[in-house]
Amino acid sequence: MQPPHIAEPLRTSSLERLGGKVRVPTYDRTSLRRGIVHIGVGGFHRAHLATYVDELCASGNRDWSIVGAGVLAGDARMATILAAQDHLYTLITRGATDTDVRVIGSIVDYLHAVPSAASLIERIAAPDTQIVSLTVTEGGYPVDDVTGAYRPDAPTAGPGSAFAVIASGLASRRADGGGPLTVLSCDNILGNGRATRTATLGAANALDPALATWIDEHVAFPNSMVDRITPGTTDADRDWLAQHHHIADGWPVVTEPFRQWVVEDRFAADRLPLDELDVIVTDDVEPYEHMKLRLLNAGHSCLAYLAALEEIDTVDAALADPGIRSFLTEFLRGEARPVVHEVAGVDLDRYVASLIERFSNPNIGDQISRLCLDGTAKFPKFLVPTITAQLDAGGPVRLAALALAGWCEYLQLGSDPTSPISLSADPGLDRAVASARASRDDPTAFLGLDLVFDPALRTGRFADAFVTGLRSIREHGVRSAIDLALS
Repeated sequence: MQPPHIAEPLRTSSLERLGGKVRVPTYDRTSLRRGIVHIGVGGFHRAHLATYVDELCASGNRDWSIVGAGVLAGDARMATILAAQDHLYTLITRGATDTDVRVIGSIVDYLHAVPSAASLIERIAAPDTQIVSLTVTEGGYPVDDVTGAYRPDAPTAGPGSAFAVIASGLASRRADGGGPLTVLSCDNILGNGRATRTATLGAANALDPALATWIDEHVAFPNSMVDRITPGTTDADRDWLAQHHHIADGWPVVTEPFRQWVVEDRFAADRLPLDELDVIVTDDVEPYEHMKLRLLNAGHSCLAYLAALEEIDTVDAALADPGIRSFLTEFLRGEARPVVHEVAGVDLDRYVASLIERFSNPNIGDQISRLCLDGTAKFPKFLVPTITAQLDAGGPVRLAALALAGWCEYLQLGSDPTSPISLSADPGLDRAVASARASRDDPTAFLGLDLVFDPALRTGRFADAFVTGLRSIREHGVRSAIDLALS
């Protein structure tokens, strides 16, 4: 018998032994149909869609499993770790008072499409494949935020990008006489199905205009809303799993108990049996998208940069700070909530209260640095619509302005090589940093960043509030700036 202090490597052959410690898959993974190809196998996918599919498999449904895929060079590490573990991984669900640990088996293969995407293209074209799903982040869509048009010049539109590979897979499917397909986005974008359709058709037109016509007739792009806080995995998470459950997992996933998935009931091929799961199936996802993007996602982004300036590392630590907690609470209740339309079956005031509770979970350890990713992609979707709606209504914008002032100062300080702030990857980072630097002489110069700000926001009440917030941060610090904005 193995000594209890030695961690068991996670793989198919170890499941029987691990089954006495945690929940493990008991279904035959080799018999599952490979019905889903998922591009972008990060923590969120493995905490969300993959867990839903795992529950289907555990219930006896053999029609669905997932072939994961990566189209970035950096995905090589994921490919290596998952392959060594027979594509199994551990899900650690941490509530405020208890923790659940289980092994997920719904991912049965992983294809790394670098340097060649041939195997992924072939998998998309395969008759068993019914759904191509994706989580490629808000910045991964070559679609203009304002016009909604395809951007062929975007870095995410080039050869080897997710949408170029999807288009090539659909071309192969068409050539083989393959059946219809559903392309399902699981990213935090308002109208993510529409954005996915635009990006896919744009890539298809570059290959063959006739392919775009075939896609219009044979491919569905349902909108969806997804929600589950999933911080990045740390070495401490791996060590905890090994110490407490004796499992050696190269890439476990930590998440919260809450999860939500709202899906538009529009599938071209076989439909996931969503009614068997805790999924909201609807003809209109948009109200749920507005609610989540403008409350949860905006709340995350608004607190992130202010917390980073205060050298706070995690979201729960930020919420333990009375000033930041008051700032977030008042932003959600006073600026964001009033311009979010009512959602059927949802009490928005309770939803806001639940966000404060979820953000305060001391066991998640959600990293502020994770929330500081992709500001130029997030703020136009999460926050600017709230500002515009409040300006139209004559409502308050001081707290939203302060959040953006915090972002500006974060970029400006982070551009100094001697600063402890490390700027995170962002497709528009260079332009954002240049605008932040220009704000040293003229605070309103930052509002000239057209990736984020409409011309109407560069003058008037919002611009005045932004300048006040930025000067207050620079002259008196974040806490004083928050006190001023709340007063």
